[in-house]
Amino acid sequence: MELRDPGDFELGVATSAWQIEGDIAGRGRSTWDDFAETPGTVIDGATGAIACDHVNRLDEDLDLLAWLGVDAYRFSISWPRVMPTGSGELSPSGLDFYDRLVDGLIARGITPVATLYHWDLPSELEAQGGWVNRETAHRFADYAEAMAKHFAGRIGRWATLNEPWCTAFLGYCSGYFAPGRTEPGASLEAAYNLILGHGLAVGRMRAVGATEVGIVLNIIPIMSESPAMDAVTAHVDGLQNRIFLDLLAGRGVSEEVRASCASVTDWAFVRDEDNSILGTAIDWLGVNYYTVMRVTEPKETGSGAVGQDASMFPACPPMSFAPRGFLTQMGWEIIPEGIVEALRIAERGLPGVPLWICENGVAVDDAVDANGVHDPIRTKYLADHINAVLDARRSGMDVRGYFAWSLMDNLEWSSGWTMQFGIVRVDPVTCERTPKDSAHWYRSQLQARKP
Repeated sequence: MELRDPGDFELGVATSAWQIEGDIAGRGRSTWDDFAETPGTVIDGATGAIACDHVNRLDEDLDLLAWLGVDAYRFSISWPRVMPTGSGELSPSGLDFYDRLVDGLIARGITPVATLYHWDLPSELEAQGGWVNRETAHRFADYAEAMAKHFAGRIGRWATLNEPWCTAFLGYCSGYFAPGRTEPGASLEAAYNLILGHGLAVGRMRAVGATEVGIVLNIIPIMSESPAMDAVTAHVDGLQNRIFLDLLAGRGVSEEVRASCASVTDWAFVRDEDNSILGTAIDWLGVNYYTVMRVTEPKETGSGAVGQDASMFPACPPMSFAPRGFLTQMGWEIIPEGIVEALRIAERGLPGVPLWICENGVAVDDAVDANGVHDPIRTKYLADHINAVLDARRSGMDVRGYFAWSLMDNLEWSSGWTMQFGIVRVDPVTCERTPKDSAHWYRSQLQARKP
């Protein structure tokens, strides 16, 4: 399970604010706080009050990153921690926390890569309509500009949004994620406004000196299991992948997607004059990859795979998903070659834009004993997927780095503490960190790279 000579290929790990930070009293409220405190929304009732206690264990976690020897660390800034109501004055204590994080990374020779939005929308903005309200895009641009200005010269690479599909369709269509709304038509407007906010933010950030600004999409290869399901597969692919790539490329919403969703929206929120903002050129594109989706005929019971349900796709015709083989805790199949296809989809959708894998990992059961935490499936998963990306790079694809998801076990959103993605175990009660075998493997690969 050695890596095939990654050379100057960037290797890192990733986390997100709400999942690890805790210290809920030190920031404004987010939609995920409101959602998690609603009975029945999170499997085990977990909330973000403590999470991994990262705010109080910052130095310990920075030292953990240094021990791993990663090139870069991708984290997200909590919008309500630095701007508690989503607009207006910045929080000095919130800025101080991220100052210490960023400066601590730089002091340890680790490149900070910041994501501005990883789903924790300030509650006050949701009360005004959230991402279904076009004004939220403008408030996001205000926040993005403030962060780019504050961290100028220290953060060299920015992502505006992480996985807008999840915010739009899990949050506003299926209600599986915060804010828990089930409004298919509104979810399409949310998807549009998210990319509008991204485009506005890129322009504002560049105006204050930001030079490496991109976005991160969860691109999933969608496969038809029979010719009879080809049209449904195209519908799912249109909403999972193409709508976001088309908007980012300035192509607008395709006629195919407009037609397939005509039963839930008249698309009145789309403005032709927005295309130049939506399609603002980006410096890089992040791809998050975990699995594929196989579309098959409708069945009485679903696949059980998290995130694979017709309710998560507006106006979706009857269908089911059919993952194959060994399934992870999330119900997802493991298919390393899919990560290359995800990169190809990104490359075709936005040609000429450098690519990074910004999340890739697996939730599996770990074995804990006196000798450590053993996770051979995760170690093999990481090795197989990184090597697949390195092979794609050698074949000519402009993919420049890889971030393992995740640095540590954390709150897996609606799944709470029931799913473990980390290469470092976090005890959900004591928050004690214990590197797993996969972390020791990753560290050995980082140390063994050729100079």
